[in-house]
Amino acid sequence: MGLPIEQKIYCGDNVHKVSGDENVEVYRMQDETGEGTMTFFHVLPGIDLLFNDFHMQGCISQVKPKVEMLTFDHCREGRIEWEFENGSYLYLQQGDLQITNKERHEQKFGFPINHYHGITVVIYIKEAKNTLKNAIGGIPVDLKELRAKFCSDDRPFIMRASDKIQHIFSELYHAPDKSRFPYYRIKVMELLLFLNEVPVSRGGEDRPYYSKSHVETIKAICTQMTQNLDCHYTLEELSEQFGIPLTSMKTCFKGVYGASIYTYLRIYRMQTAAFLLRQTDQSITGIAASVGYSNPGKFASAFEKVMGATPLKYRKTIV
Repeated sequence: MGLPIEQKIYCGDNVHKVSGDENVEVYRMQDETGEGTMTFFHVLPGIDLLFNDFHMQGCISQVKPKVEMLTFDHCREGRIEWEFENGSYLYLQQGDLQITNKERHEQKFGFPINHYHGITVVIYIKEAKNTLKNAIGGIPVDLKELRAKFCSDDRPFIMRASDKIQHIFSELYHAPDKSRFPYYRIKVMELLLFLNEVPVSRGGEDRPYYSKSHVETIKAICTQMTQNLDCHYTLEELSEQFGIPLTSMKTCFKGVYGASIYTYLRIYRMQTAAFLLRQTDQSITGIAASVGYSNPGKFASAFEKVMGATPLKYRKTIV
């Protein structure tokens, strides 16, 4: 439907088409840390709906638009990390909506928790103009004005998670198969009408930036903890060892990884334990000890809270 993707976007030599027809195309990116899959649904001429599924540490984007574009990225799970020229870091987190024209999309993106899932609505402005004009008697949205409203400085504009954004996108993730395309079309129009009316402050909604030195320190702290799951560190010990103020450490860690230090580590321990339960014959007591629990009962309780089943039931279920 409409012009081929290749005529509208250069995706880069690290992105390869896996399959596709006139309605749906699948592209994949892969490196030594994992892979990412992007599934394009050609909703209307000039409008694509893209499902992103990345399981990797980060990616190098070589994307170059060949036409005027406007994109809306909704983060369902995980997070995206940008490093700017001044050395500061910014994060797109769960529930956030990013709006960009893709003019500065050639850069490295990080996935701090090694995965990212979300939807991108892609608008090819010239091609989509007539589509909106003819849709349901006309959609009163000027795409160039919308682009200028959010992307005047070519930097990502980020809107914090809100009930309205969640309402629009949650229904896109659960569209019924039999009426998928009509449903997608209606929801995209709803998104455009919402953004056309929403007031904005220049530079996007308030979003904290983190210094490169703090982010690098936080990542070193995370590496130490996750590589030594049988060790238990106090926050004060970590703060002193890595030379970072306690408050800054806690704030920056949550900014980078989306959770407090102890919450992140608890989930990481349980996910590691789940992997061992699936992939090895190691005893539950041995697995508990390897992830830092000397008491199997406390381990079982913590595992059930995170994974939804006791270690024994989990192992029986996946065998």
